[in-house]
Amino acid sequence: MAIRRPLHARAKAWAGKLPGSALACGAAAALLLNGCSMELFSPKGAIGHQEKSLIVISLALMLMVVIPVIVLTLYFAWRYRASNTRATYAPKWAHSTAIEVVVWTIPCVIVIFLGILIWDTTHKLDPYRPIESAAEPVEVEVVALNWKWLFIYPQYGVASLNQLTIPVDTPVNFRITAESMMNSFFIPQLGSQVYAMAGMQTRLHLIADTPGVYLGQSAAFSGQGFSDMHFKTFATSRADFERWIAEAKQSARPLDEKAFRMLERPSSKDPATLYSSVAPALFAGVVNKYMKGGDAICRANSPVTLEAAAAPAAVTVATPAAAPASRDLSQVSIPRSGATATEL
Repeated sequence: MAIRRPLHARAKAWAGKLPGSALACGAAAALLLNGCSMELFSPKGAIGHQEKSLIVISLALMLMVVIPVIVLTLYFAWRYRASNTRATYAPKWAHSTAIEVVVWTIPCVIVIFLGILIWDTTHKLDPYRPIESAAEPVEVEVVALNWKWLFIYPQYGVASLNQLTIPVDTPVNFRITAESMMNSFFIPQLGSQVYAMAGMQTRLHLIADTPGVYLGQSAAFSGQGFSDMHFKTFATSRADFERWIAEAKQSARPLDEKAFRMLERPSSKDPATLYSSVAPALFAGVVNKYMKGGDAICRANSPVTLEAAAAPAAVTVATPAAAPASRDLSQVSIPRSGATATEL
């Protein structure tokens, strides 16, 4: 009959093996994380810097609660263990004003601070909020395909596949949609991620302040080609950006309806490609693809939608004048200021 060692002896033997096991686990974790990079903590744009600060502040607030709780839990477990005869045994203890003040004051202060922080950053980091800058913004229309990214530059009449080129210190205004499956547009070092959805368009405003090459990717699982649905973002000087535009215009590939139909076919690991021209209203056609025959107010290029998109963000309240001729608005869906009716 086997004789088992006492529990304390087994625990002591197990503890003797702990340093070696911990060292092995640490080495394995370091090896697995060797290829990882902390891109969110290496921002290269104004929005990215603000989001990094928000993450750090939120982490600090959480640690203000988590660390004391962990320390006190270990302390009380050790202090009031059964073998400690010096600890005060008070089975009828029920109230302490000092403890009540501490456990209520600290959470209240943290909640108030978080409320102010959330209110401020929710408005400052709104992806629909344009970035104030003396430089003229670059407009980019983004179409999420299976499984690749199409970037259209309406100001220049060119497009690119799986390659985004932007000038530094210049706001970039993105309009984003999806040809079919829902995706998520994300450039971690520049800032916010926004969803791309079929039949809708969302907006995002970013800016790069440092030249470089940054990872762009889909942050939403979208099928078998999802892991390869990424692209390179080239942040260059304005002169290099203009040269890139000139190079794109010299491409032998036009992005006409036939070429776009080819891109609609599911594929992955497509090489970066430049297009010298773009079919008229291609982006609007993708957004309106599932709205044919519907109310014109829902179309991306309808007069009502374009008027709403061009409306100024600030509203001036004037003295009421004579009422114009009445109009039945009961069937009209009014989008919020600065957004189209097809946007979320």
